[in-house]
Amino acid sequence: MSAPAPFARLRLVLSPGNLIGPGKADLLQGVAETGSIAAAGRRMNMSYKRAWRLVDTMNACFGRPLVASAKGGRDGGGAQLTDLGREVLDLYRRMQANADAAIAADLARLARLAGQDPAPID
Repeated sequence: MSAPAPFARLRLVLSPGNLIGPGKADLLQGVAETGSIAAAGRRMNMSYKRAWRLVDTMNACFGRPLVASAKGGRDGGGAQLTDLGREVLDLYRRMQANADAAIAADLARLARLAGQDPAPID
């Protein structure tokens, strides 16, 4: 079995204590896809409490909600990304793609220097 291809993880520090990285982006993506904070957390092997704490942190850090939720009950509950949440997720994903493209050749070279034979990078 070969070693996984090298990759970079983009973590943005917007201000002290206000960060967004792959984990929070994946959580937002999960909420968008499942309609549930709990289900999004489960997909990431994350506890319900941790998923909610991360959502609360993101909502507070941006000053407006990225995720809107409704309590469960007879009519069910759920969560969805707000327009701001979709924009934040889209911007993060675009920055990650741009960063990946910008460093692809250097990352491949660095991997070769480390004795790895990376898979081709698209």
